[in-house]
Amino acid sequence: MNPYIAPLEDMRFVLRELADIGRVAQLPDADSLADEELTDAILEQASRFAEEVLVPVDAVGDRHGARWSAEGVTTAPGFSEAYRQFTEAGWNNIEIPIEHGGQGLPTMLCAAVEEVFTSANKSFCFCPGLTAFAVKALAASANEEVRSRFLPKLVSGEWAATMNLTEPQAGSDVGALRTRAVEMPDGTYRISGQKIFISYGDHDLTENIVHLVLARMPGAPEGTKGISLFVVPKFLPTAAGGVGERNDVVCAGIEHKMGNHGSPTCTMVYGGAGEGAVGWLVGEQNKGLQAMFVMVNAARFNVGMESLAMSERAYQLALSYARERVQGSLPGQRSEPVPIIRHPDVRRMLMLMRSQTEAMRALAYLISGARDLAAHHVDAKVRNERQAFVDLMIPVFKGWSSEAAIEVTSMAIQVYGGMGYVLESGASQPMRDVRICAIYEGTTSIQAHDFIERKLVRDGGAALQAWLAEVDLTLGRLAVHQNNELLEIECNLRKGVELLRRATDWAILNYSRQPLVVLGGGVSLLQLCGIVAGGWQMARAALVALNHIESGKGHADFLRRKLLSARFYAAHVLPQVAGLAEVAMRGGEFVMAMDDAAF
Repeated sequence: MNPYIAPLEDMRFVLRELADIGRVAQLPDADSLADEELTDAILEQASRFAEEVLVPVDAVGDRHGARWSAEGVTTAPGFSEAYRQFTEAGWNNIEIPIEHGGQGLPTMLCAAVEEVFTSANKSFCFCPGLTAFAVKALAASANEEVRSRFLPKLVSGEWAATMNLTEPQAGSDVGALRTRAVEMPDGTYRISGQKIFISYGDHDLTENIVHLVLARMPGAPEGTKGISLFVVPKFLPTAAGGVGERNDVVCAGIEHKMGNHGSPTCTMVYGGAGEGAVGWLVGEQNKGLQAMFVMVNAARFNVGMESLAMSERAYQLALSYARERVQGSLPGQRSEPVPIIRHPDVRRMLMLMRSQTEAMRALAYLISGARDLAAHHVDAKVRNERQAFVDLMIPVFKGWSSEAAIEVTSMAIQVYGGMGYVLESGASQPMRDVRICAIYEGTTSIQAHDFIERKLVRDGGAALQAWLAEVDLTLGRLAVHQNNELLEIECNLRKGVELLRRATDWAILNYSRQPLVVLGGGVSLLQLCGIVAGGWQMARAALVALNHIESGKGHADFLRRKLLSARFYAAHVLPQVAGLAEVAMRGGEFVMAMDDAAF
């Protein structure tokens, strides 16, 4: 069992110093953030639950995995009991609004709790996470009959839910799906088709599983404009709210994956035995993709959170090993062998892991607070401004953090050396688990396309410039401070902002004439934006840390570490933007230059 301890000190620092908690705490039902003792108690309880319940079955899930048979899918030993304890403690519905039976905690606080649980056991968290997404989608789009039929059991955790988009011939191109829905005289629908890559499509954690399924009705328009959303349960609900007869939906098999072995990834067949599985329409006909996007957008943010969580887990593993592993003496010194943490390149790797993880956390919590403000602030201007920030940052956060997490988790294996390549060490699990984050819920290239076409070109870069105006304020504060440590950070962050402005201006100018060329450098542009966003947050952290040190406030050792981490990010990570900007503006031409046959 690989240990994990929630980084509560850094989490509290980010929440209180960087994540706009002052405004969020004033929102309705945000009392938990206004009360520091209550916030601390929630985080400490989450940490204890993660360490005592979820961590012990994490490696079991990796080794044993989920198992498929004709009777259904069985989860790894310990998962069912962990799920029971999870729902009994109420962790499954902390973000669900109070009016639907949940606890209605702010998204900002829920993001911190989510980080803890995902770090402890990513495979486990898929199930309650998908159920929470489904509740939000049904609450937003379903009629009262459907909501009353399904929401109470989903909110309680007695039933679980899934999202069904992907088909064998329709991966990222959702509009190519072939699953069909036929309306019946009683107002229900019969669903027929196959879906693949369905997380927790079948399992033994709950008595029923409610599938949200995208399908096309006869005569519907082609493409995404003709897609409707349906709720299709594994067992048909009874009038009393229990489970009745089995619906015509089965799991035909599960995938054998690189990672996330504890999470069953299922092939689902609807209507294989007859006229179709019974389903209910959610929202309007042919408006299913809009209803599902309540889940998709939240899921993309959660993938970024998964990337943060696995980076933290990998960093803790590497740090623990580096402190214990004694190997070699220091160059230029006659000494006994030392722990490898004393060696310069091991320290470099650990600092790269640490600083990028801290940058991800700071940006994640800021986005989550912006989501709260966009949804609940009384001032429409604030809501619109924060929503524009969220829309801009979701593809950046998802794309940048998932790619950075691949680097961070791979580096953990490098710190372990040969033992990292041995499965029993556990060093490879975070990398194997996180590798999917750059693929599902929209690949990195899809995030880059979304960022360029919908977040830059569509509004002429207005949302980007509004955000960069905030970054400019931070740069001004760094410069005014006249501290050498802060000026080092200011210099490299300013260069990064200038290059980001130049590269995004170029993309906006050229997209209408050369869209393929612009997209050829799109991932580099997305990464450039992510690194600058992370650098901005690290700069803000450095400002706070130095101010607290000078005023004698807070934990001095922690604050000094925070300042050093920000300086390292500025010196080692921010300089990467020069090469990324060059590729973003000039690399796309060479991507498109070669004929297909020449490859």
